[in-house]
Amino acid sequence: MAKIRSHPLPDGRRIAFRHAAGANPTLVFLPGYMSDMAGSKAGAVFDWAVAQERACLLLDYSGCGESAGEFKHGTLTRWRDEVLALIEAHCPGPVVLVGSSMGGWLMLLVALRISEKVAALVGIAAAPDFTAWGFSDEQQADLLAGETVLEENAYGPQPTPTFPAFWADGQANLLLGNDIALDCPVRLLHGQQDADVPWEIALRLANALRSADVQVTTVKDGDHRLSREADIALLLRILAALD
Repeated sequence: MAKIRSHPLPDGRRIAFRHAAGANPTLVFLPGYMSDMAGSKAGAVFDWAVAQERACLLLDYSGCGESAGEFKHGTLTRWRDEVLALIEAHCPGPVVLVGSSMGGWLMLLVALRISEKVAALVGIAAAPDFTAWGFSDEQQADLLAGETVLEENAYGPQPTPTFPAFWADGQANLLLGNDIALDCPVRLLHGQQDADVPWEIALRLANALRSADVQVTTVKDGDHRLSREADIALLLRILAALD
């Protein structure tokens, strides 16, 4: 895999990324909440792209993985702008955005800013609007009052924090209640045993998208991660079929 490089932003933030040159469109992988480019799906997409001589870009949002910063300062808007900066710097041609979980929400926000560059979107357990449907009324009241919400983390020993600034920014970037003005091909992959993002969110997203070329693929026994060998093979088949 290509070595980790660092992209400087005007305010001094440095965003870690990996880039492989190759044919367009560039595959851009957007990780989920508290995830990074070291994940199995990101690595599989990168390796597949290199094998196909396709361009690929992986990155860590500020406060995540190898990027500098504190996670508590992260918001969708902040991370969206980081993704846009790296695409502008390293992807001169069209891009295919691949978003996992929260990265699926970011994928949409990025695409709405650069729709002319986006050749396709691929969501993996995409979680748009999870600040609205993913928290109880009590949790939302706590966040509105400026308190951090901690939840049990199924993927590690430390609880998962949601900070008030992230939640408020998410509430300002809700998409599912309106027409999402994107016309490119969209492929949504979702496990029906997903305990974090209900698979019906994929159907809501498909209905909200303006594009007529939207396909939803469900995996009956698939969980939220969709990181089993068969799940990743399905993802790569979806990417290959977009050519």
